[in-house]
Amino acid sequence: MTSATLTPVRDRLGLPDTTGRRNLVGAHLIDSLGTGLLLAFTVVYFARTTTLTIAAIGAAITLARLLALPTAIVTGPLIDRYGPRAVSAVGNGLSVLAYGGFLLAQQAWQIVLVAWLAQVGAVAYWTSSTGLVVLAAEGGERTRWFALVQTLRNAGLGIGGALGSLLVATAGTTGLRALVALNALSYLAATALLTTWRPRPAQRAEPARAARPAEAAPDEAPGGGSYGTVLRDGRYLLLVAINLCSVFGSMILSMLLAVYLTEGLHQQAWVAGSLLVLNGVQVVLTQSVVARRLERHRTTRILAAASLVNALAFGLFAALAAAPGWAVLAGLYAAMFLFNVAETMATPYAEDLSVALARPGMRGRYLAVYQLSWNTGQALAPALLTLLLARGAALPWAFLALLAVAAVPALLLLERLAGTAADRPAAARTGAPADAPAGTLAPAGAP
Repeated sequence: MTSATLTPVRDRLGLPDTTGRRNLVGAHLIDSLGTGLLLAFTVVYFARTTTLTIAAIGAAITLARLLALPTAIVTGPLIDRYGPRAVSAVGNGLSVLAYGGFLLAQQAWQIVLVAWLAQVGAVAYWTSSTGLVVLAAEGGERTRWFALVQTLRNAGLGIGGALGSLLVATAGTTGLRALVALNALSYLAATALLTTWRPRPAQRAEPARAARPAEAAPDEAPGGGSYGTVLRDGRYLLLVAINLCSVFGSMILSMLLAVYLTEGLHQQAWVAGSLLVLNGVQVVLTQSVVARRLERHRTTRILAAASLVNALAFGLFAALAAAPGWAVLAGLYAAMFLFNVAETMATPYAEDLSVALARPGMRGRYLAVYQLSWNTGQALAPALLTLLLARGAALPWAFLALLAVAAVPALLLLERLAGTAADRPAAARTGAPADAPAGTLAPAGAP
């Protein structure tokens, strides 16, 4: 098949041009695959390989994550000075050391140390990962790259989780040690791929965005400015607050869904597993196509619509607490389907907006503040959602639905603050026709 016929197919599927960027694609996939291997078994691993209690292990991991909260703020200036590729490679290198340390940890302080190192590496990598997309994207394909990264992440986590479960089921504690070793090796491979990837010379003009200052060359980022500039940027802080609302919703898969099903709805545990499989499969199969179909619409409108779909999904989850038994199972799958639709709608465009609203020369600091909303939400959500669940099965879902609805007027306000529109339609960056007059968006601090 010739490249002339491949390009239209790639365009219809909403896939970016990966020529010369295979190392980056491989790094994202291997990173997620390794993470998926151990994601569900970290506490189990330490419970099987040490003499500590579950409570002590949980406290050690929680302390480690709290100690790692400032990582994003420290990472931002490093990205601005050294570029995202170098910082993400270092983050993965720290993860290699961390998971190697898992094999030696026996005492609580050692678990705190290696878990902290693992969290620092993960935060450094994910704070930098948005910048990696900026380096890779050409010709206005940024949202397509964000969609591809999300697809790779879900695929890697799903495959890794399945392989991890199989290995633990067949090999017990030996299998758990093998998972840790494989995870360390996966980070080592991802580090090698990132360090050997050489981005092309910058093609950052993006003619659809007027008044945009020249951006840095691919692997260099000016280090001027300070966090004070970011904190004075009201529209970016509004975006961060909106994202914090979204983070709480994203935590249902790891913190709320299984316990709600088993304790609140008295369903079998396999139902929760099947819903997680549905999430992974639906996102992998539809993420790029959905992102492609939405390119003609404004980013803030896409995110507002996704918030409403999420509110509907959370409302349906809440209603199932009072639904007759025959309707519960069908309702669960319908609610998860809606949640997955919202995820595929929002993820690439939210990431693209976080880049578009940031000063290019200070992008590391901006993205660090954006990443902090993720870290904060992930730290607060477990306690808050489980507290609400203890007071009523429907309460956490009602809370999440209210947050999703509240995000809609906030997004419309952001659109007004950012200019004639919060963003040009993504189609303006890919050549497809748009459905509305395209306003321009100047980055934060631009004249």
